[in-house]
Amino acid sequence: QVQLVESGGGSVQSGGSLRLSCKASGPTDSSSYCMAWFRQTPGSEREGVAAWDQDYTTTYTDPVRGRFTISKDNTENTLYLRMNNLKPEDTAMYYCAATPFLCPDMGDGRAHSTTFTIWGQGTQVTVSS
Repeated sequence: QVQLVESGGGSVQSGGSLRLSCKASGPTDSSSYCMAWFRQTPGSEREGVAAWDQDYTTTYTDPVRGRFTISKDNTENTLYLRMNNLKPEDTAMYYCAATPFLCPDMGDGRAHSTTFTIWGQGTQVTVSS
């Protein structure tokens, strides 16, 4: 079973940038998993941000498309989320997730959190105006 540990969160001003990292470890090679980033604010449901598929296909939700970039270094077993032009509405706890199942299209408007079976502990991102 893959284990995930996020890092890189913090506090920035509107318009700033951050890069989140998600280190995968365990007996299973993470390159065989679909991996993704989700975010959640208190009292709200966890929402998808971006997904990275084993064939290097990437998908994004509308609020972040064009500002965020998901990537993965398979040699380091690390998933990244580069976030540019951050806005106060991006403030949330960000979670890394993995699934051995079919990678969903994050841009289709549907909730996909139930597809993912492995989760990290989260890293907080706070954007001030």
